[in-house]
Amino acid sequence: MRVEISDEARQYIGTFDDLVGVAPVDCLVEDDGDRLVFLLPAGEMAEAIGPGGRTVDRVEEQLGAEVELVENADTPEAFVANALAPAAVRGVTVSRQNDVVAYVEVVDADRGVAIGAGGRNIEAARTLAKRHFDIDDVQLA
Repeated sequence: MRVEISDEARQYIGTFDDLVGVAPVDCLVEDDGDRLVFLLPAGEMAEAIGPGGRTVDRVEEQLGAEVELVENADTPEAFVANALAPAAVRGVTVSRQNDVVAYVEVVDADRGVAIGAGGRNIEAARTLAKRHFDIDDVQLA
């Protein structure tokens, strides 16, 4: 599946790569650039965060935006779980009937974390899941 990335997102990806040395796979530009969600290659999360979160803090300062990081995965189930982190996900079931829907079981205490303020975390997960695994919807079970 080929993902179309906007010119603005490409610029953010390039800047992130220059600052961190990790080339994101994708970038969602939200809230008119006030929030950026970077999809990182599997295994690169620790380097992107840096010791004590200093690297990602520096990126936020340079870009003037809130930065969220999501780690890529090989399976749609693992991908959706990663997209909803740091919420504790118990399991993900992908149903392929009329639409492809990922049903996510989240620890009750973390439902709010999975949803995010104004639903922005689950919306980002939906967008990334659609772009990278052709999942039509992500729902909390």
